[in-house]
Amino acid sequence: MPQPVVNLLAAMFPLTGGKSSRNKLGILLFRIESSVTIAKEADSDMADKTGVDEQLVSILECLLDQSMAEDRSQQVVQAIAEHPELEQQIRELAATAMIVDEMAAFQSGDFTEVAIAAVSADDFQPGVPRSSPGLRIGKYELLEEIGRGGMGVVYRAHQTDLNRDVALKMIPNAEFVAVDNLARLRREALAAGHLSHPNVVPVYDVGEQDGYPWFCMKFIDGETLSDRLQRGAMGTQEAVRLILPIVDAIRTAHAEGILHRDLKPSNILIADDGTPFVTDFGLSKRTQFSAQSQSHLSGKRDASITTTGAILGTPAWMSPEQAEGQTAVIGYASDIYSLGAVLYAMLTGRPPFQAATPLETLLMVIEQEPPSVRITNPSIDSDLEMIVTKCLQKPADLRYLTADALAQDLRAWLNNEPVSARSWTLNSVLMRLFRESHHVSVLQNWGVLWMWHSLVLLVLCVSTNVIQLTGIQIRWPYPGLWIVGLGIWAVIFWTLRRRSGPVTAVERQIAHVWGGSMICSSLLFALEWIMHRPVLEFSPVLGAIAGMVFLVKAAMLSGTFYVSAMVLFATSPLMAALQQSDLPNLSISLFGVVSAGTFFFPGLKYYRQTTRGESDKLEWPERPQQGRG
Repeated sequence: MPQPVVNLLAAMFPLTGGKSSRNKLGILLFRIESSVTIAKEADSDMADKTGVDEQLVSILECLLDQSMAEDRSQQVVQAIAEHPELEQQIRELAATAMIVDEMAAFQSGDFTEVAIAAVSADDFQPGVPRSSPGLRIGKYELLEEIGRGGMGVVYRAHQTDLNRDVALKMIPNAEFVAVDNLARLRREALAAGHLSHPNVVPVYDVGEQDGYPWFCMKFIDGETLSDRLQRGAMGTQEAVRLILPIVDAIRTAHAEGILHRDLKPSNILIADDGTPFVTDFGLSKRTQFSAQSQSHLSGKRDASITTTGAILGTPAWMSPEQAEGQTAVIGYASDIYSLGAVLYAMLTGRPPFQAATPLETLLMVIEQEPPSVRITNPSIDSDLEMIVTKCLQKPADLRYLTADALAQDLRAWLNNEPVSARSWTLNSVLMRLFRESHHVSVLQNWGVLWMWHSLVLLVLCVSTNVIQLTGIQIRWPYPGLWIVGLGIWAVIFWTLRRRSGPVTAVERQIAHVWGGSMICSSLLFALEWIMHRPVLEFSPVLGAIAGMVFLVKAAMLSGTFYVSAMVLFATSPLMAALQQSDLPNLSISLFGVVSAGTFFFPGLKYYRQTTRGESDKLEWPERPQQGRG
């Protein structure tokens, strides 16, 4: 199944309806997978495929009815024995059942810590028992389970040869994990083990027993930051002093080319003496660029970064690029965003974004700005607010470029010195003013439509000018042409747009602005009639109305539209001057040419971006997953 589909369903369906809802969702996941397979194999025998699907649905229902992993494993073996020709599909169903179990286990706490991670068809295996006191893993005796997540189970264990307690993390599902995926998990554990920093939980040992990979870490006796925040927000000094060592630890990880990608309060441990530790590098990734390299800001693909489109991380704490599944551009700035989100929670007692479901949280991360920390906690001073705000910028290049830069600002704040987050230059102001916002990607849906819209505007204005120059003074042809013409085109425009995919919230907002401008333009004819003024006398106002529309687009989409707005505003008095001059009254045609240009050139730009993006997909095909049929 395409990974974004699994991730989206995982976010959309917090399962609270018991076994019935679990089974329904399991069947839904299978139906989607089956539909994708049928679409890819359109030339196969549809009748045979349908019969096989019904068999598989029956097997899936049996799998979902097995509440224990061991029982389900026996059911898988039995099903494969009965249907050996369907072995690969049955293993995929086992993965589907595991996905449903993971979604059913999601908890909705104050911080909505719902981890969305990739699960492949080869990842199914009976899980590690929830409690295994007395079980020995080499020289380690398991004492109690202290944590469980999508990347493994953590036990407090006793190391007999050194007579000390340690934390031992086991990776379940080893037997069914593809070779490449298992090697990746081992590399990630080794990468965390290579980090040497006093605030990174050290990895002591790595091994494997009975097919289960494990690694041993220092046992931190204390609590997580998430537990601490359940008691409320921290003071500003306490929060900054606690987060600063974590920022330094992430700086060290980045210097080693390691991205954490899942920084959140539950992955920060606080020892009994108050020392913070960052842990759980389960979603970390080793990159091929050094801490001094900023290639992640260029938007170029990096072969070392996952490019499957999976959403990796925890919604409330992940960066916008993670929330959108843009794994090709996730870099150091993504960890800096998460550090800012954690600091935000430490200061306010809540994450930057909080919603009823993980999907709504993801959409908020992508589309909305977080409430100011000073609104939630007025005692926070403006400099600290600026530090948090800079970390949480949607565009990655507007955040701190390195963790070291963030650490320097935090230290400067502690020492009552100026912070760089407040430094502004004319060049930086202009760059921020004219940059594209994170919503600008919606214009790729509009490229061709805007070019057609420019043609419609030009034809409409020139036709109106021709009627005017022929001396027709009757009023009804003019509003008839504009109201009927623009109305028909609006219906065609939005019909074509809806066919290209779902309409986003930002597009709906822009549609309202556009609709309001159409109403204002049409009302000019009514005002001329009521005030007994010649037809088209108020037409120069069209430039001002269109300028306001582009002013809104500049604020929402791209600062380059400020230029379009200024040109349209300037067109308005020029149209009035033409009306009052002895020259032929071509004011409506002038407006048509200018307004058509403001739509055509951006439309061409984003149309080319869309075609280049499609070319990139052909040029950069996803690597096939090993271990799949």
